[in-house]
Amino acid sequence: MKSSMQSLVVILAAVWAIPAAALNVFATVPEWGALAAEVGGDKVTVYVATNALQDPHHVEAKPSLIARARSADLIVATGAELEIGWLPLVLQQAGNPKVQPGQPGYFEAAPFVTLLDKPARLDRAEGDVHAAGDPHIQTDPRNIARVAAPLATKLGQVDPANAAYYQARYKAFAERWSAAIARWETEAAPLRGVAVLVQHKAFTYLIAWLGLKEVAALEPKPGIEPTTAHLSEVLALAQQQPVKMVLHAAYQSDRASQWIAERAKINAVALPFTVGGDDAAKDLFGLFDDTIQRLLKGAQ
Repeated sequence: MKSSMQSLVVILAAVWAIPAAALNVFATVPEWGALAAEVGGDKVTVYVATNALQDPHHVEAKPSLIARARSADLIVATGAELEIGWLPLVLQQAGNPKVQPGQPGYFEAAPFVTLLDKPARLDRAEGDVHAAGDPHIQTDPRNIARVAAPLATKLGQVDPANAAYYQARYKAFAERWSAAIARWETEAAPLRGVAVLVQHKAFTYLIAWLGLKEVAALEPKPGIEPTTAHLSEVLALAQQQPVKMVLHAAYQSDRASQWIAERAKINAVALPFTVGGDDAAKDLFGLFDDTIQRLLKGAQ
């Protein structure tokens, strides 16, 4: 009897010693994966469905993504139709009831941000328009802050045992992030009023945050490759105004940007756009450190 009790004690001690399984977070894009890791710490395991060198609008619903969604405890997406071409299919095929839209295990960032560039009319002839507005909210760090608090709350709802841990992690992140935003805004002060071109209308929030002036987009309509005729029109416009640079995201070909940069005698600036967009943008802080420095260099 004594031997059996000793064995039971050993077994229970071994069970108690096993660390609790981490919460499986499936993030659709790198910025939310990075934020989930900041807030979730060692209580979460984060899988990011895309990388910074992929166009987030156009992703294939691969079996590997479906398998990951099937085992996820929480989906973290942008929303605002950014993932509309692939995430619904992934979730449908995964058959995981707890992470479907409307369920506790599904989270979208966009509802916590005031979306810009809402289209006056919806027409596919206008290109890749989003009915709710521009979904590229991550280019303004203030939006990251707006999403961080509800994400921490959501993590606590899905994993109540660690709710206090997530709130503590959030508060520590929020303090560091607020200080970083103040520093970035000071460093970026010379950019206010600087005129720029954009290859694709993906920097609406960045431009609004820093007070840049967007003169024109190289794409005639969102997602439509620019023709030489359209680029020539933009070139004529750039030659009439003191445009300093043309911006494009790391995932885009720079062919159109280089074409106009050479002819307008301006700088073509590749921005990381999200975490992992270049070697310096290894996390959320590096993303904006690098973005600001690239813009300052491009404006010279």
